[in-house]
Amino acid sequence: MGDLDFFGGLRLTFAHLTRPRVTNSYPAVKRPKQPRQHGRHVLNRYEDGMEKCIGCELCAGVCPVNCIHVRGLDNPPDHPVSPGERYGYVYEINYLRCIHCDLCVEACPTQAITESKMFEFSFTNRADAIYTKAELVVDDDGFPQRLPWEDWREGEAEMTGGWMRATSPAGDASFEGVVQWSADLGFGVRAAEAGQSEHRDDQATGSKQLRSSFSRHLQPEDVPLDQRGLAALLRTVRSKTPRRRPQGERA
Repeated sequence: MGDLDFFGGLRLTFAHLTRPRVTNSYPAVKRPKQPRQHGRHVLNRYEDGMEKCIGCELCAGVCPVNCIHVRGLDNPPDHPVSPGERYGYVYEINYLRCIHCDLCVEACPTQAITESKMFEFSFTNRADAIYTKAELVVDDDGFPQRLPWEDWREGEAEMTGGWMRATSPAGDASFEGVVQWSADLGFGVRAAEAGQSEHRDDQATGSKQLRSSFSRHLQPEDVPLDQRGLAALLRTVRSKTPRRRPQGERA
């Protein structure tokens, strides 16, 4: 080994200094999440405030890790909790076991249990990992309860309704663009989710194409034309540069 071979070991480092950065300063900055991101569960309610859960226990039966515990109870005639004969009197999820497979969401006949996009939460007490019904049911505005150990960010609590289910039952593309869920408290009937075909409305559903959001991870030939070259680099820098306020404009 020669005396100058030490600098040869830095060749890879110097080669990457001029390449676009693909890392962010987490947790201050996060990567954009897809609308179907599987995270912490929520129990939804109808537009009139009634709970969608009917205590059928199908979610608990299909769970492969037995992390869901449900007990149903007959609805009181004078003040029913759900539109059915029964409602979920006890509902608990043990997040020390949950693998976010989404089978409970697919099994639910009333779209009562769905998942938010928030998956960043940790516990210092094992008891906090067992979410009860009071913590899972959405509030009076239809948004999930926010607990102290959860890192909620903008937009992560908005898309939590029945559209989180499969877009095309049995893989049938003819179901794409067809609403297959009931209305949610605070949101009404949500737009049909984007499928795999060209019939998609990303603006209505909040979907983000992988080619647009994660173009830096693609092979050069797969990067869209409008995201290549100097123009794309200048557009990225311009979007991250704070806009200067004209003189006299108040903050």
